[in-house]
Amino acid sequence: MNTEKRVALVTGAAGIIGKAIAVGLLADGYKVALADTNAEAVAMVATELGLDTFSVVMDISSYESCQVGVEKIAKEFGTVDILVNNAGILSNAKLATTTPEEWHKVLSVNLDGAFYLCQLCVPAMKENKWGRIINMSSYAAKCGGITAGTAYSVSKAALIGLTFSVAAETTKTGITVNGIAPTYVRTPMVEKQLTAEQQAAVIEKIPVGRYCEPEEIAHTVRFLASPLAGFITGEIIDQNGGFQFD
Repeated sequence: MNTEKRVALVTGAAGIIGKAIAVGLLADGYKVALADTNAEAVAMVATELGLDTFSVVMDISSYESCQVGVEKIAKEFGTVDILVNNAGILSNAKLATTTPEEWHKVLSVNLDGAFYLCQLCVPAMKENKWGRIINMSSYAAKCGGITAGTAYSVSKAALIGLTFSVAAETTKTGITVNGIAPTYVRTPMVEKQLTAEQQAAVIEKIPVGRYCEPEEIAHTVRFLASPLAGFITGEIIDQNGGFQFD
């Protein structure tokens, strides 16, 4: 699929979903830059996945850290052709209990980081006349936070707005910009936060009767990154197990 060894940057690559995305992109022949704040964890993932990977420590809430990371990738691994804004943090606090500090922290990671990396990676994509940007939103953005807290839901809704905006600005450049809106992916973050009884109650609410698997998210990323998805831009793909149809 990818004879040119294009370079993908996956943020949050030390997490379950990020790693699954990296594995899928490697299988499709891409080189993958793995970015995470956890230096030890992301280095371990790079070692495990082997050739065609490159680990970089990046705090996406900081523009300077994003800039240094993107420049390092370009210099030592190759310019970014595919940007997967996967990194994010969860907050379950509702309006009354969300502190200003938590609000700004969640928005800085879930929204600002994606904006910074889009801004930093788009110029090279334009120059190469080809690029893919894939933003990880959430079903929480569409349901008013039924499945998450206020700051998280707002950050993911804003990420959809960012997806539409950057897509509209890049339609004639060979770049596509899309998003994915999953819910209840099977990850340690979800499983550790809920008791067995709470998990059973959650699964009971999911129309298809199970969690989404990380590999299913990765499969959607692989499709959106592929050459055959070049006519799709400004789209948000729902992976919510039947919670919402649109």
